[in-house]
Amino acid sequence: MRQAIQTLSVETRGKGLSAITRPVLDWVAAQGIRTGLLTLWCQHTSASLTVQENASPAVLADIARYFDTIAPEAPGRYAHDDEGPDDMPAHLRAMLTGVQLTIPVADGRPVLGTWQGIYLFEHRRAPHRRTIVLHLIGDATPSPS
Repeated sequence: MRQAIQTLSVETRGKGLSAITRPVLDWVAAQGIRTGLLTLWCQHTSASLTVQENASPAVLADIARYFDTIAPEAPGRYAHDDEGPDDMPAHLRAMLTGVQLTIPVADGRPVLGTWQGIYLFEHRRAPHRRTIVLHLIGDATPSPS
């Protein structure tokens, strides 16, 4: 059994979903672990992680608009606004989508579906540098068929 850990720094452009699939796939492939479990952990309370469709940009835009309706920026609505009107809605959105993903690894690759990609979901308006911790545990031997 082997383990590997790495941090991935992601520069966001403000609110929205940023694809991180490629750097995650590249890192996993470089570890030489053929069968195992990948955990991704977002070290922030105003950004989150999600697996979502990676084919149609309309899906990502619709998701962002939906989150604007369920956790709106509304002055006076929230007691916590220490960092501005997008502060508390960002915490709510991160709580709803989560800060951790766990993905099986088989044949040296995360087992994602055909249309699935891994995304960092930035919930703040301003650009941020976000840190994602990648942890991989498994074996170098191929998975049994």
